[in-house]
Amino acid sequence: MKKITNIKKLNGIAKQIRQNIIKSLEIAESGHSAGPLGMADVFCALYFNVLNHDPRRPNLKERDRVILSAGHICPVWYATLAESGYFPKRELWTLRKFGSKLQGHPHYQSAPGIENASGPLGQGASIAAGLAYSIRYFQKSQEHVYCIMGDGEQDEGQVWEAAMFAGKYMLPNLTVIIDRNNIQIDGPTEEVMPLDSLKDKYESFNWHVLEVDGHNIKEIIDACNKAKAIVERPVCIIAHTIPGKGVKFMEGKFEWHGKPPNSIEAKKALQQLRTMGGKVSVIDCE
Repeated sequence: MKKITNIKKLNGIAKQIRQNIIKSLEIAESGHSAGPLGMADVFCALYFNVLNHDPRRPNLKERDRVILSAGHICPVWYATLAESGYFPKRELWTLRKFGSKLQGHPHYQSAPGIENASGPLGQGASIAAGLAYSIRYFQKSQEHVYCIMGDGEQDEGQVWEAAMFAGKYMLPNLTVIIDRNNIQIDGPTEEVMPLDSLKDKYESFNWHVLEVDGHNIKEIIDACNKAKAIVERPVCIIAHTIPGKGVKFMEGKFEWHGKPPNSIEAKKALQQLRTMGGKVSVIDCE
């Protein structure tokens, strides 16, 4: 897929992704709002600039892989895949419906571009580390693996087993991006289980760590490019984000971690997204 380098255009795509997240959640009447909205800029940067991928050939052997460990934020993955052409946008309105390809957590190959199944938090790190190991040592090819994780799931012991494994085998083709939004379903992360300093923790496991503003698409792209240039160890990018980004009544509130907007809230959210620049476009249902 041809890379988009115009940051203004990328910001516009991220806004469209946010709009489609809101609409799909409203129709589903269930699902998670805060995390998907907060990670729209990261997913936009990946799929429209960073990744080597082709929506017309989703099983391209040379493709980079995205593993979504924080499966509950899948509405942003689905909206991004649809925006980049993996499947029609009208399928977004089937989110969480019986028979839909777009389940409440991603299901491997249920829809084009879905690279893993998820459920219990923490498993994605192990999947990604094993995949990166296989690509590097068995296939001896150049594909890169990106694992998207939440900060709350850093509470899981399996995450640190995977971190030890990746550090031991010095997997430079593995980049973990942590959504550092400081909330989880029960409250602020630092009250539930203090995590800082995440940077120091990952560095102690032989990872190179970068920190970025998770809403600055240029910073995200630059960090991913830097990660690909590091050849002696895996990379952890800590992306500082605002949960519910773009919707003022959701921003920073853990109560919106696992809650969808109703019709009135969705209308208000779409109106607020206008203030991020541009107009709310007509949702493409074709």
